[in-house]
Amino acid sequence: MDITISASFLPQNDPDAALAFYRDALGFELRKDVGYNGMRWLTVGPPEQPGTSIVLHPPAVDPGITADERKVITEMMAKGTFASILLATPDVDAAFAKLQATDVEIVQEPIDQPYGVRDCAFRDPAGNMVRLQQAG
Repeated sequence: MDITISASFLPQNDPDAALAFYRDALGFELRKDVGYNGMRWLTVGPPEQPGTSIVLHPPAVDPGITADERKVITEMMAKGTFASILLATPDVDAAFAKLQATDVEIVQEPIDQPYGVRDCAFRDPAGNMVRLQQAG
C-alpha cells in the first residue's frame, strides 16, 4: 500500500488568530479559507509540503455532537487538553528562538527528552498543544 497523510484537523475558535499563528509565526501558507453559516474553515500547510495540510475548523460543529459534549469540548479547549499536533524542524533551537519572539504561549523550552528527541512545546491561540521536535 502507498498511503500518505493528506490532512489533520485541529479546532480553532478565532480564525484570524489561528491564521496569524500558523501563517505568520510558523510560516505555513494559507491554502483555503472557506466560510459557511458564519463560520470559517482554514487549510494551512508548509509551503514545501503541498500534499500535507492542517484543517483548522470551528469546534464541535459535527451535527451528532450533543450540547453537553459541545460544552466539554469548549472547556477542554480552554484548558488546552483537547487537541495536539507534532511538528518537526531541522533545528528546534533556532525555530524556538523565532517563536519566542512572537506572542506564542510557551509550554516547554527545548529539551533533550529521555526517549531520544529534542523538542519544545507551545500552544496555538485555541489552546491546542503544538510540540516541535528536531527532525532526524
